Amino acid sequence: MLKKALIGALMLGAAQLAVVAPAAAEAKDVSWFLHPTEVEPGGQIYAETKAAMGGCGPATPVTSPGFAAPLQWTIGGNWGKAAGYGKVGKTPGKYTATFTCSDGTKTSRAFTIVGTPTTTKPPTTTKPPTSSKPAKPPKSTAAKPKTPQVAVKPAGAPQTGGGAFGLSPMAWDW
Repeated sequence: MLKKALIGALMLGAAQLAVVAPAAAEAKDVSWFLHPTEVEPGGQIYAETKAAMGGCGPATPVTSPGFAAPLQWTIGGNWGKAAGYGKVGKTPGKYTATFTCSDGTKTSRAFTIVGTPTTTKPPTTTKPPTSSKPAKPPKSTAAKPKTPQVAVKPAGAPQTGGGAFGLSPMAWDW
């Protein structure tokens, strides 16, 4: 009887392993992120992965047609952190950023360059409209007589001292 129970348990364990093993064999995605995922043209973007927390050690910089230049991993830290900042291009649209891990895994994330590129307008040479009102006279720059900040000096001010440890019922007895 015990033998049959052990064989049944072994068969059940093998059946569970047969179901779970193919799922584990599938390629897992690497944990990393881009921030922000919606960026203004020419804006800055940040990428980060942590090898000890589901990420990987990057073997290549992050590349994308939407980047002005590849994003380099310039920041390190705890838990195998690799991070870096980069600039995006000026053409609005949806892009994919990709890099390869040190184990050969390729991973990617999507981001969007929003809006339209900012353009500088040439200065205009139009004159302001003239008014029918007469011009205001300029303010007088004559020197005003200097008055002291305090009109009346308080009596006894030099004799009062700091007052921190005065002789009062509330004084500290050290």
